[in-house]
Amino acid sequence: MTITRLPDEIRPVLDNGIPAVMVTCSADGIPNVTVISQVYYVDETHAALSFQFFNKTIRNVRENPRAYVCMSDLAGHSNWILQLEFQRSETEGPTFEAMDMQIEAIASATGMSGIFKLRAADIYRVLSVEKLPYSEGAVST
Repeated sequence: MTITRLPDEIRPVLDNGIPAVMVTCSADGIPNVTVISQVYYVDETHAALSFQFFNKTIRNVRENPRAYVCMSDLAGHSNWILQLEFQRSETEGPTFEAMDMQIEAIASATGMSGIFKLRAADIYRVLSVEKLPYSEGAVST
């Protein structure tokens, strides 16, 4: 089995504070798309996603552990696509604590303190990483 590693150049994208888009699919093939607050670097082969509100997404991941996440790199004029496989949920420990602090900082900066609550840090194995440059003529902000 080939091991996919997160490249060093993706680290600033994981820390840029821009919400990511997550796509999951139920066991019977029904897709679900949601926005997530945080994709967190765990190690070179794992990322953690913030589990806050999305019951349908979590149900899908428990039925079918594969997911895709799209992250925007405004500075690098690109998008990053991660294909992931769910491994476990953590509700304590260093990864959970670090993510919880970042979620609280995001909530505070957006006037949403007390509303954003990290329920778990869901740990995913990275199956693939793809960097897609913005296409010529694409609108970016």
